[in-house]
Amino acid sequence: MRVCLLNDSFPPIIDGVANVVMNYARIMTENLGDQVIVGTPRYPDVDYTGYPYEVVAYSSVDTTDLVKGYRTGNPLSVSGVSRLSDFKPEIIHTHCPASSTIMARVLQKELDVPIVFTYHTKFDVDIARAVGEGFLKKETIKAMVSNISACDDVWVVSKGAGENLRSLGYEGEYRVVSNGVDFQKGKTSDALVKETTAGFDLPEGVPVFLFVGRIMKYKGIPLIIDALKELSDKDIKYRMVFVGGGADAEEMQEKVREYGISDNVIFTGPIHERDKLRAWNTRADLFLFPSVYDTNGIVVREAAACGLASVLIKDSCAAEGITHDRNGFIIEEDPHSMAALLEEASKDLSHLAQVGQNAMDEIYISWDESVRDARNRYDEILKMFRDGTLPRKKWSGTELLLDSASKIISGTGEIFNTSRSIQEGMRENFAEFKDEVREVRDGLYDVRDGIHDGLHDVKSEIRDGLQEIREKIDEFIDRGQE
Repeated sequence: MRVCLLNDSFPPIIDGVANVVMNYARIMTENLGDQVIVGTPRYPDVDYTGYPYEVVAYSSVDTTDLVKGYRTGNPLSVSGVSRLSDFKPEIIHTHCPASSTIMARVLQKELDVPIVFTYHTKFDVDIARAVGEGFLKKETIKAMVSNISACDDVWVVSKGAGENLRSLGYEGEYRVVSNGVDFQKGKTSDALVKETTAGFDLPEGVPVFLFVGRIMKYKGIPLIIDALKELSDKDIKYRMVFVGGGADAEEMQEKVREYGISDNVIFTGPIHERDKLRAWNTRADLFLFPSVYDTNGIVVREAAACGLASVLIKDSCAAEGITHDRNGFIIEEDPHSMAALLEEASKDLSHLAQVGQNAMDEIYISWDESVRDARNRYDEILKMFRDGTLPRKKWSGTELLLDSASKIISGTGEIFNTSRSIQEGMRENFAEFKDEVREVRDGLYDVRDGIHDGLHDVKSEIRDGLQEIREKIDEFIDRGQE
């Protein structure tokens, strides 16, 4: 099968969804014999060769100050769409409802192939962090849901993710398709554990608690630190290890210092080597993941792969499939609840080990199994598509291009108005960006010409709309030059 995978993040950005896309592409290419192409926004000075599949890095805008670490792709990139189209995929799977899904819809218009979309994360939270709680958030969510609704098969990574998608206004069908983990089932070697943890103060017999992920407050980090202070106030011995980096890392480290618990808390910074992450999961006695933001919690399954049980918040997505004191631990979203559980758990480390073994046996799922399940669904979708039984979403390609272009222009204008640092960065790289904007404009000219030839009854109205967009682009270019 020829498969096109699209996502707004990919190395050098390593996040949960980028990890999903890389595992899909790798397993389908190396294990299932499929031909895969990946489309993602381009980052400067990054080499996208060396993968066992082709990576098309299309033009992007530097929005790393607005959305921490991330660039925004241009889904109307003529060269990017052309290269992906030339691959002639039989199915498109998009993993982000923003640029990637706009590009998927443009490709679908040209190729007439089905689109699969996976909802991985609570995007309303990310959107609010980027643009605030106002009109722009509402309109962005509306556009995002419209994009998702245009896809032929919608997947979510958990029941909670599906409920969140419904709360944003999505009314269509969806199915739960779980993600896997790339950790081998079982603990790693004692030698690797010793090598990885060398230099850290981890006394034998003292329980080690672990968190792996972005150091962001919405991940529940403040709750953990508040609970740790309660333990320290009771003179309970422990070590807490935070593995990862993030925008709130400095603030959380300062909170630890203010509480006077620095001797018991370790911040390792980001660790990307998978074998070292396995070693930390093997060394720890309990994994702490009090996040109500995450929709799946792959790190919980990674911990389970190493026989490590997790502490999770009641009714959170990450807690789906967890039975308290059987294959994990469930608490209220409260530091006192966390502290009480950690105090009790510290009294019997052998019990923690047994619950961890149950987690390994009961909730672990490998990426190979997960991707094979997804691949089987691709077959079902294509069969329905070819025999005409797949319900297709109807939308106007012309309307899509007009709407997408206007959102890109207005969104970029919003960036100029809200972020001085981005303005300065755009000026430094304006020559390259100006060419990309003009590329979009030239593509719109082509659309206008096609409309002029084939859609006589609406050509006047659409031509006026395209003219307005062209004027906005010219105005935008003039503003950037100034």
